[in-house]
Amino acid sequence: MELRELKYFLAVAQQGSISGAAEYLYITQPSLSRQMQNLENEVGGALFERGSRRITLTERGRLLKKRAEEMLELYEKTVAEVSAPASELAGEVRIGGGESPAVRDVIAAALNIRGRHPKVRFRFFSGDSSAVLEKLDRGLIDFGITLDLPDTSAYNCLRLKHRDRWGVLIKRDDELAGRDYITPDDLRGKPLITSDQSHARGMIAEWLGMPAEETDIAATYNLLYVGSQLAEEGAGYALGLEGIVNTGGGGLCFKPLEPPIYNHADVIWKKFAVFSPSAEAFLAELKNLCNN
Repeated sequence: MELRELKYFLAVAQQGSISGAAEYLYITQPSLSRQMQNLENEVGGALFERGSRRITLTERGRLLKKRAEEMLELYEKTVAEVSAPASELAGEVRIGGGESPAVRDVIAAALNIRGRHPKVRFRFFSGDSSAVLEKLDRGLIDFGITLDLPDTSAYNCLRLKHRDRWGVLIKRDDELAGRDYITPDDLRGKPLITSDQSHARGMIAEWLGMPAEETDIAATYNLLYVGSQLAEEGAGYALGLEGIVNTGGGGLCFKPLEPPIYNHADVIWKKFAVFSPSAEAFLAELKNLCNN
């Protein structure tokens, strides 16, 4: 299985047709069809369900798509690392993490490195903890940023200096908008919009003082921006971290929870990781910022 074949396969999966992928790739349709037939023979089964207008992926095809994306991403990362000139610091550092204002420490370290070594690039990936850990374990990112991960023993860990406070995004014309803070009594029985991560829902249920199954969860979100849109449309009260959504001049306001709930953010990386010089320099800079 060659990288070229995987790139062609992904093009077919994305375009939804052999003809569209062939046009996109600037190759002939018969040539691409033969490439896909050879790939199906190699993996031992059909990758596509061919319809009259559009082809879709089989279960085998969906699995190959996921793995092909990972392999090509790792290939690109490896090429970028080994092709960096030895005479100067260059290359790419990949960082994945959830939404958190505590990331400002990471950004400060990245900017300091960029100021001294402008050929170093940073690629940021946003996702929840499970997505970040998966990419980290597969070597697709160098560092992950997690919020109060229950067990970090499988990784090296550096706690960021800043912590995040939870609160509620509320419509400005809502009866609770005039409060300085929001208490459990204010939200009991009201429709809530929360993170779809189970530990966050459990934390909010504990703060409310009621079982999680008894809370009125109107909707969940993966990224708070969607949660803020739901709140602005009146779907409920969106619980999230302060400073992620800009509420200046918009239809929402942010009110902190009382008693307060705080999250700590950690930067984690694989034990015995082999870093590029750029990643090593970034980590040293981040440690310096966090320890001062």
